[in-house]
Amino acid sequence: MSGNNMDDIRALKEYLLTVYPVRRTGAQKAECRSWLMRELKRAGWRVQEERYGRANGSVNVVAGDPDRAVLFLCAHYDTAARMPVPDFVSPTNVAAHVAYHLVTALAIVTAAFLLALAVSFPLNKPELMLPLFLILALAALGMSAFGPANKSSANGSSSGVLALLAAAKAMAYDKRVCLVFLDNNERNLLGASAFKKRHMERAGESLFIHFDCVGDGENLLLMPSKHSRWDAALLEALRAAFPEADGMHPCLRDKGLHYYPSDNRKFRFHVAVCACRYLAGLGYYIPHLRTKKDTVLEERNIAYIARCMARFVPLYLDAGGSGRPNP
Repeated sequence: MSGNNMDDIRALKEYLLTVYPVRRTGAQKAECRSWLMRELKRAGWRVQEERYGRANGSVNVVAGDPDRAVLFLCAHYDTAARMPVPDFVSPTNVAAHVAYHLVTALAIVTAAFLLALAVSFPLNKPELMLPLFLILALAALGMSAFGPANKSSANGSSSGVLALLAAAKAMAYDKRVCLVFLDNNERNLLGASAFKKRHMERAGESLFIHFDCVGDGENLLLMPSKHSRWDAALLEALRAAFPEADGMHPCLRDKGLHYYPSDNRKFRFHVAVCACRYLAGLGYYIPHLRTKKDTVLEERNIAYIARCMARFVPLYLDAGGSGRPNP
């Protein structure tokens, strides 16, 4: 990528992380959306907000025509609450991923039980034990969704936004492509659910490429869903568009088990994209999520993704790619 483009990415990164580091409240998210829409319009995209009512509460930023597109590129723009322990994610080691979260939940429940016992036992009030335990356990578990904002979300919540914005600027506008900045990933994927419901036909038959946690790690995982890994045109285009370059090591996971807990799960035909570190014995993993140490957002990663997506889009679409498997 040219020096000017790297300068653009650096400027966008600094602005996003300095001016909009936290995007949790309605006002914070509205200000970020206004900035995103200005940048997308400068890049030549027709852009609008989609609102889904008070019950859902999500507002997505949509660039392009979702009713005509066959390829959707996505990232979520809301940020998460801080957790007392990292939100461990190992996309290719599902057993480790599940075990970690089970142990974490058990530790939280055990702490709540011991604290309830420490209060009720000295007071000789055994009847307080159960209600106090339930209150403490639910409060602790609820902290992950409704706790204080994590002010350091460079990789976990901002790298996908930056990657999608950089890709929008690197690609020529194509009416077959739609960009979606999704809201409320941290509220059970409400933004993705609302988009899927409103555009049911397109969402059910089109390919969604979702960028999340792409800023920390030189191993770029490309993970097609079990429905998309049979799409020969898709796999060929991914291999051609994402070569090893600039210290980045793409890994196309078209075989074996993997699991990535993000908005991609809402769409049948998808490719989840994330950057990982590698540890022998564990495999690929993403560090520091939802903690104050989530401060790494490598500009190199973003430039690589933008350049590769500019290659991928014509390779895939001009070969007849439409989302559905093409053996």
